[in-house]
Amino acid sequence: MQGTAWQRGAAQVGVGWLLLALAAIAALSWWHTRETPEQARAKQQRAERATAEDARPALYRWRDAEGVLQLTDEPPQGRKYERIHTDSPPAPEVRGDRD
Repeated sequence: MQGTAWQRGAAQVGVGWLLLALAAIAALSWWHTRETPEQARAKQQRAERATAEDARPALYRWRDAEGVLQLTDEPPQGRKYERIHTDSPPAPEVRGDRD
């Protein structure tokens, strides 16, 4: 009877060590994969710049199938275009005397 109780106790201790080892591995994994404060700040700054870029009004300059210059507020589908920020100088030049 005592041998059985000792074996159960040893098994419980073994399970305890196993759980402790798993917790330690999880903690180390978290520690090595977490963002450092510098990485978090850089990520936040990139997000703020991207948001500011998208918030700026823009026009899109492109040429249609006949070669006519188009300025629209939506980018064309399937064509090359240039994004022009409306608050940046100089303003787009549109002249009708070009070929």
